[in-house]
Amino acid sequence: MDLRKLKTLIDLVSESNISELEITEADGKVRIVKADPHASAPSHFAAPQAARPVAEAAPPAQAPAAVATEVAATGHTVKSPMVGTFYRSSSPGGKPLVDIGSEVKEGEAICIIEAMKIMNEIEVDHSGRITRILCENGQAVEYGQPLFIIE
Repeated sequence: MDLRKLKTLIDLVSESNISELEITEADGKVRIVKADPHASAPSHFAAPQAARPVAEAAPPAQAPAAVATEVAATGHTVKSPMVGTFYRSSSPGGKPLVDIGSEVKEGEAICIIEAMKIMNEIEVDHSGRITRILCENGQAVEYGQPLFIIE
């Protein structure tokens, strides 16, 4: 299946009210399942509250929000369009596609995300200068996870 078509399907599922989409074509089968944020939230927060006092649980919940605000305020965030493994170079041991301080133009490849044994070049959607790289080489990334900050 074409990568652009797959990205479009992921976007449609994330923006719609449907929770699951499965498509079978001659060249393969794709199943996209959207996690229900309401279903996982109670079980995630129930255990820490039972184990710790409420006063201890509050500061860790506030810390990520402060970090996210800082990241959003300092420039354009390039996010992962898919789940996979993040690579800074196109080959093992190769030169990174971009470094901190690199000037990038819209449409230029800035990293590789391996998904289902397919290496996908991720193109920047905003011209500017790379100010932060938020993932380590070989790190697993989620859909929508921030990868780079561009100013």
